[in-house]
Formats: sequence, structure tokens, C-alpha cells
Amino acid sequence: MIEEARVHGFDQIIACGDLVFPGPEPLDVWKTLVQHRALCVQGMSDRALAQIDPARLSATTEHERERIERFRAVQNELGELIVARLGKLPTIARLPLESGDTLLVVHGSPGDVTEAFTIDMTDEELVALLGDEPGDIIVCGGSHVPFERQVAGARNANGGPGGRPPGEGNGQPRTPPDPRTGGPGKRPR
Repeated sequence: MIEEARVHGFDQIIACGDLVFPGPEPLDVWKTLVQHRALCVQGMSDRALAQIDPARLSATTEHERERIERFRAVQNELGELIVARLGKLPTIARLPLESGDTLLVVHGSPGDVTEAFTIDMTDEELVALLGDEPGDIIVCGGSHVPFERQVAGARNANGGPGGRPPGEGNGQPRTPPDPRTGGPGKRPR
């Protein structure tokens, strides 16, 4: 995804949470985000890594056992310092744009960071999740599905996963929406 961003002339990497779990190379992902000074917000899996002790979890299925093991492995690979940093990431971030607009970055939604905007929501449902956080453009990641909608004067965009979405996909990166122009893969004007 970093190369994709360079090709399109983006000057800021934005990561909308769920940064390192359950992906295959969590430490490499973290180092890449830090190296490129990505604007990162905390997703639900980031928060879980910082707050949950996997020794206190119990599984009832093989899939759950595998997830707990993966969770433990990611915590171990990252180490205490990085896991603590994941726990301190902001849940919402604002980025002023050259246009004068404000970009609001959140994993879920401004009204409830644990509840994601989804492509199948009605305008009324999206408006209910806007909350009181001002933002002309809202970039979110919680649904892990790319979409873009204009509602209540705000443009809502989800660029989809940077790699493989949880439980699906082929791992191919997707070009994120460019909030300055409004479309996936479009160059800034």
C-alpha cells in the first residue's frame, strides 16, 4: 500500500485502526507505519491487544483456539512497549486539509468509535453515528469494506483494508480514497 500511495502522490498515510491483528507480520506493519509517520487511530483489535490477557480467555471451538493463539503470538511479537502504544492511540484524529476542510479519522464512527459505518446503512443510520465531532470528510475503517457516501454535509469514506480483510480477500492492497478529490485512486488537484 505504501508504494500505491507514492504512485498517487499522497503525502500522508492514514491508518484507521485494526493495525496489526490478525495479520501475518504485525511487527513489520508497525515499523512501516512508524517509519512513514502514518496518522493512526485505534481500532478494536488494537485496543484488545492492549487490554486483554489471552491467558484469561477460553475457547470452545478450534477456530477460537487458533484466534487466541494468534492473539498471543501478536502480543509477543510486538512486545510490551508497542502493545502499550497501541493502547494509547487516539480513537479519533483530525487533519486539516489544504482546502480548508477538516478530515476526521476514526475506526468506527464519530458518534461511537466501536460501531462502524457500513455500506448497507441508511442515511438516517449514518447520521445517527455522526455524533458531535466536526468533520467535512470522515475516513473510517471499521467495516473493512470500501465505500463512499455523502450524508448530512459530510463525505464518509472507507478505503477498505490495507491488506487482507478479516476472514476474506486475497491480500491485495486497495487504493484508499483521496479525501481531497473524493475518489479512490484519484490524484490530488
